[in-house]
Amino acid sequence: MRQAATILCFDTRGQGFYPITPALERFVEEQGIQTGLLTIFCRHTSASLLIQENADPSVLRDLQKFLERLAPEGRALYEHDSEGLDDMPAHLRAALTQTQLALPVIDGALAIGTWQGVFLIEHRRRPHRREAALHLIGE
Repeated sequence: MRQAATILCFDTRGQGFYPITPALERFVEEQGIQTGLLTIFCRHTSASLLIQENADPSVLRDLQKFLERLAPEGRALYEHDSEGLDDMPAHLRAALTQTQLALPVIDGALAIGTWQGVFLIEHRRRPHRREAALHLIGE
């Protein structure tokens, strides 16, 4: 068994879904592991990860609206607002999604579906530099 690990950085422009599949595919390809498991971990509490449709952008827009309805912004809604009105809603949205994903690697490639992509979700309104820790194990 071989292992490889790295930390990838992604710059966001504010709230939204940022495709990270190409960066993950490059990492897997560079390692030369044919069969294994890639674990991705988001190192933040106000950003998260999601596997979702990558073909129709309206899916991501609808998901964004849904998360906004589930965890709306508002001064009177939350006790925690030390970084602004979007602070606690960002934490809630991250809690409702995922901060870690495990993806199979088969024949040297991510075994995701044709219409699937991996996204970093930025839940804060302002730009951030986000980090994802990657760990690949296999042979």
